[in-house]
Amino acid sequence: MQHSFSYEKKKVIQALRYHFVQRIEIRILIILVNVFAIIAAVLFYTQKIRPEPFLLGSFVWLMLMATFWYFLPQSIYKKSATFRDSFIIDFTEEGIRLENERGFTNWSWQTFTRFFESPHFFHLYFDARSFFLIPKENMGEAFRHELRGMLGRKIIKN
Repeated sequence: MQHSFSYEKKKVIQALRYHFVQRIEIRILIILVNVFAIIAAVLFYTQKIRPEPFLLGSFVWLMLMATFWYFLPQSIYKKSATFRDSFIIDFTEEGIRLENERGFTNWSWQTFTRFFESPHFFHLYFDARSFFLIPKENMGEAFRHELRGMLGRKIIKN
């Protein structure tokens, strides 16, 4: 199975957001900050506390959302030259071959620890922090279905 692709900035930024939201420590942090903000709002509304804790909770919440929703994805996109290249990717029973005009690399299926699917990409993880995005754009539904099956069979979840 072969697929050629290049990246679209808007979709990559959205995929990076999905990556951050999938991380368990970020989910826990978001939940804790939201709980703190809600409790501070309720206590402020019932006049049990002064406005400062409520404002602090709101500020922390806004900064956390801005960081994970805007700043981190933008900085990662800017730092990575990968997102400006065009690729041809081959999926075989042995692994994946990725090539562009500068060269190629081969990855065996054992290289990947997990994968998940977002609206525009397949996210293939090498470890908890490094991953490769495969755009679904220009893939037919049959190709996507076959690729999902192959990824499910070949990438052994740890």
